[in-house]
Order: sequence, then C-alpha cells, then structure tokens
Amino acid sequence: MTTPTLAQPARSRIPLSHAARDSVTMLRRNLKHALRYPSMTVSVIAMPVMMLLLFDYAFGGTLGSGINGLHDVPGASGGAGGLKYIDYLAPGIILMAATSGALATAVGVCSDKTEGIVNRFRTMAISRASFLTGHVVGSVLQTLVSIVAVIGVALAVGFRPTADPLAWLATAGLLTLVTLALTWLSAAIGLVAATVESASNIPLPMQFLPFLGSAIVPPSSMPGPLRWFAEYQPFTPVIETLRGLLTGAPIGDHGVVALAWCLGLTLLGYLWARRAFNRGAAV
Repeated sequence: MTTPTLAQPARSRIPLSHAARDSVTMLRRNLKHALRYPSMTVSVIAMPVMMLLLFDYAFGGTLGSGINGLHDVPGASGGAGGLKYIDYLAPGIILMAATSGALATAVGVCSDKTEGIVNRFRTMAISRASFLTGHVVGSVLQTLVSIVAVIGVALAVGFRPTADPLAWLATAGLLTLVTLALTWLSAAIGLVAATVESASNIPLPMQFLPFLGSAIVPPSSMPGPLRWFAEYQPFTPVIETLRGLLTGAPIGDHGVVALAWCLGLTLLGYLWARRAFNRGAAV
C-alpha cells in the first residue's frame, strides 16, 4: 500500500470557448491600462519620431548625398535629383516603431509579475494562456497604432511612397508579423526579468539594431566586420523588404529571409514565454 502524498488540486480542463473568452477579458484589461496610462504609448511613438526628424533634418543632406554617390542603391543615381533621403530613411524608422513597442510589453508583463497579479490569476479558474495572450494581442494593437502615427509623421515631412494597395497590404502584414515576433520575445523577457527596471533595459538592444542594419545608411558603406553584421542581422532583410514594398525598390530574396526571421523569432518568443510562465507556476 502506497503512502498518500500531498498534491496540488487538479485543474479542470477549460473549454476552448472559455479560454477565448478569458483571453478577450485580459485583452480588454490591457487596453484599458493603455488608455488610463498613455505615457508608455506616447514614448513608443516619440522615440522613432525624434529619430526621423533628427536624421532627416540634421543629417539628411550629408547622408543623402553619400547614398546618391553609391551605385548599388536602387534609385540613388537615377532620375532628377537622385534618391530623396527621407524615402530611404522612413522604412527603417517605421520598423523602429515596432521595436520600440517591445519595451512597453516587457515592462507591462514584469509589472504584473512583481506586483503579484500573475500569482493571483494562477489561483483563479481561468485559462492559463489568457494572461500572455491578452498582453501580446494588446501590445500588438498598441504598437500598430504607434506605427500608423509614425507613418503619418513621415508623410508630413516629405516621405512619398509609391506603393499600390496590394503593396500596402503586404507592408501591413509584414509589420504585424514583426511586431508579433518582438512582442512574444518581450513577454518572455518581462517574465524572466527580476525588476521592472531590468525589464525596461533588456529590450533596448532591439531598438538600436535597425541602426546597425540598413535603416540609416546602406551596409555597403560600412567597414568590413560591421558590414557583415549589418547584412546578416534579422532587421536588415525586414527593412529592405519594407523599402521595396513602399518605394518600389527590388526586394530580391529579402522577403523570404524576412519572413523566416519573423516566424522563427515568433516561435522562439512563444516557447520561451510559455516555459517561463509555467516555470513560475511550478515554484
């Protein structure tokens, strides 16, 4: 006869319809937080807008002349006046708006964890996936709103995309996929970070990786090791695909590589976040 051992009470299996309802409830909660405390959303918009204005107005003349002197940049030496620097810059800054949203996700998830709200949710009869789903979907929606605002500013300062409706649809799809990938990674960071401060610092490299890609200048203008890094890091194919969709520049194999990076990072972030959440539940 075996000796009985203490065990946690068994969780009843939650139907899929209840899981969807719980996720919607969590989404509503996060959107209400965003409306009540808009400072984080404003900061997500402010950083890329400041970078757009800084590089276009302060450095645009010099950088634009340098790009127009390169022969491997489509449109740089063709047409009257060559390539406008704002048309080269805007796609990279638009992507930066997506990376800036990652910080808000990490801070929001970590704040809930450190304040004990996550533990409270674990004791309730709700879908365990709904907490992460609500955070991720809410953050994706907020970031997409920020991206639209940045695109509006870019248009106001002279960005003139030549994309047709189909290209705009593909652009929206790619930006959504990038945002989803970065949001899942940030949710995982928020769960493993010990404090809100560390959660706000860990995603910072993601915000500046576009600068070490093709966001500001072509990789061909960089010295050897930095050029290699710029060409093969994940954000460069995404930027080049966005640039091709919006301005009509050749995309080549950048589109396939960009999709592969986005799908891979989404899967990595999802598995990491789920593992971190489940590990916390077992403690």
